[in-house]
Amino acid sequence: MDSYRVKILETFNVTHDVKCFRLEKPTGYHFVPGQATDVSIPQPGLESELRPFTFTALADKPFLEFTIKRYPDHKGVTDHIHNLKADDELVIHDAWGAINYKGPGYFIAGGAGITPFIAILRDLYSKDQLAGNKLFFSNKTAADIIYEEELKKMLGENVAFILSREESSGYHHGRIDRKFLEDEIVNFEKHFYVCGPDAMVSEISSFLQKMGADEESVVFEK
Repeated sequence: MDSYRVKILETFNVTHDVKCFRLEKPTGYHFVPGQATDVSIPQPGLESELRPFTFTALADKPFLEFTIKRYPDHKGVTDHIHNLKADDELVIHDAWGAINYKGPGYFIAGGAGITPFIAILRDLYSKDQLAGNKLFFSNKTAADIIYEEELKKMLGENVAFILSREESSGYHHGRIDRKFLEDEIVNFEKHFYVCGPDAMVSEISSFLQKMGADEESVVFEK
């Protein structure tokens, strides 16, 4: 797999613990919305610490973009990446990933699991092809929601934000459990795109199949 050493062009905060990184785009580099790449920091002791991050900008932009959540408790790669700034460098590899858009459906995301969907939704919005899609986005608190205003602008009434640790007007309170899915999903013949913590993806995928979704219609990273 090819590797590319690229310079960070700019960074900016998205939430209190999520930052956007825009990078140089190697000539001829290609990805499909929803795909990711393995990333490392070319610094002593970190060169071999590869982590997967999803591209969040549109594929036709002249730059690459990652939207990365910091996990300070881990004292790991995301901590180091969040300390980087413009003109620092990262190493990326070829794109890979299994979350590809197959047609209208329900997007179900937990926390930073929204990232594979961002480029997909931005791409559909730019082509005026978002009709028939709905997003359910679960977070602990409203302050954790990534790109909330942009998602509202793109999806309008077809986005629902669910908060597990906070009750606030305009947001659902609780979890995306079987009852929530039974209340909210009206068409089990559509596609389902699921991304978030492994336990959440496994649980929701199981619920959906038991409720009538075809196994082939449930799309998640395997």
